[in-house]
Amino acid sequence: MYYNWLVVISMPVMFNWTLIIARACYEELQMDYLVFWFIVDGISDLIYLADMVFRTRTGYLDQGLLVKDEKKLRDRYVRSLQFKLDLVSMVPTDIFYFYCGLRYPEIRMNKLFRLNRMTEFFQQTETRTKYPNVLRIANLVMFILIIIHWNACFYYSFSKAIGFGATRFVYPNPEEPGFETLVRKYAYSMYWSTLTLTTIGETPLPVVNSEHYFAVLDLLVGVLIFAYVVGNVGSMITNINAARANFQARIDAIKQYMTGQKVTEDLQKRVIYWFDYLWTNKKAVDEKEVLKCLPEKLRAEIAINVHMETLKKVRIFADCEAGLLVELVLKLQPQIYSPGDYICKKGDIGREMYIIKEGKVAVVSDDGSKTFVTFGSGVTFGEISILAIKGSKAGNRRTANIRSVGYSDLFCLSKTDLMDALDEYPDAKAILEEKGREILMKDNLIDLEVAASGPDPKEMEEQVDRMAVTFDLLQTRFARLLAEREAVQRPDPPARRQAVR
Repeated sequence: MYYNWLVVISMPVMFNWTLIIARACYEELQMDYLVFWFIVDGISDLIYLADMVFRTRTGYLDQGLLVKDEKKLRDRYVRSLQFKLDLVSMVPTDIFYFYCGLRYPEIRMNKLFRLNRMTEFFQQTETRTKYPNVLRIANLVMFILIIIHWNACFYYSFSKAIGFGATRFVYPNPEEPGFETLVRKYAYSMYWSTLTLTTIGETPLPVVNSEHYFAVLDLLVGVLIFAYVVGNVGSMITNINAARANFQARIDAIKQYMTGQKVTEDLQKRVIYWFDYLWTNKKAVDEKEVLKCLPEKLRAEIAINVHMETLKKVRIFADCEAGLLVELVLKLQPQIYSPGDYICKKGDIGREMYIIKEGKVAVVSDDGSKTFVTFGSGVTFGEISILAIKGSKAGNRRTANIRSVGYSDLFCLSKTDLMDALDEYPDAKAILEEKGREILMKDNLIDLEVAASGPDPKEMEEQVDRMAVTFDLLQTRFARLLAEREAVQRPDPPARRQAVR
């Protein structure tokens, strides 16, 4: 709602900033379309008035809470500087038409005090758009064109004051063929203004003193504009190329390291191709680095929004508590494998599980010559080994060789992270272990006798070790807090008290 209103109010602001000065300098533009200007000016004034009413309904934050009380909103607006500027812009200066005549639209110059509304619109648009650099360039071009437009109008008025055609510096006599139309007058003035302010072309030399003063002033403005443009364009180009420059610096560092360590040419090519894949597919951004400026709550919401659907595809996590899924989704680590990379090999200890986000992986023979089955997006593997289900014939060992077919984008969840999350959800842990046993029984990979026996001594030992580590950590923290408390309560030594005196 607020942004939509900024779009509406920006239109009359832009209209007044571009056409009031033009109507004041070019009499034909004012007098030939007089009725039209009166109608548009009236609509512009009505929108200005509605904007003042809209401001009295615009909420603000006070101690983090949105204030909606109409009296507070109205009082705050009336006490602000913006209210005074808005009030000045609403002064009905049109009544001076009765005294000065209809040829003087410059009496409406007070309407220019609403410029901040247009700048606020561009700021809001910049935060919303997906292409902020393009918008910044467009804003810069618009700003330059408005300055050139105003300077062109001043040049034409200056020529009128000196006398059209009086010297080569001013606008030619409108009575000469080709210089009498409004379009030609404005085009000639814009051309002269552009050449002067950009300092890239030659214009007729001034003759009289007033022309010299005007030319000097224009050249000074042109120098400032040139400096402003160069600075802003340089900043924009830097921002556009910042991501690529940082990425290229990482590649250069890796290249230098591989060259210094005499890494084989084949392996170096694989590394370079991996980097090319990251950049081409827009995967070069480090999520943690990008999101570290956000508060933890927002980081969690973004991670849930991006990865939750992927996690729900895992069989053993189906129907789990929402809190557990939130814990796990924050622990997912993205990994990208190159063509031919082994993700895991048969007999390896299973320390993590994988979820395929994009790409394909294949289960292959020990020598890699034969492919048994290929998995695609949404498939998970390795989840059984990290649960360490009692009675599993494979234990915590991998039962197959899994190799990336092309470039594979996977999510990795480590056993440590899973167990840390499950410690807070014992019911969910029991459910997961039961689902894992069902999967093993289906594939005939579980020893029922062992599964039915008592607790696993090794598992009990691991739990005791974890409890011991936790206890040591708590003991260390308690000792630190106790030492800090004693330091605060300890009285100052006599020597120190004497020094203070």
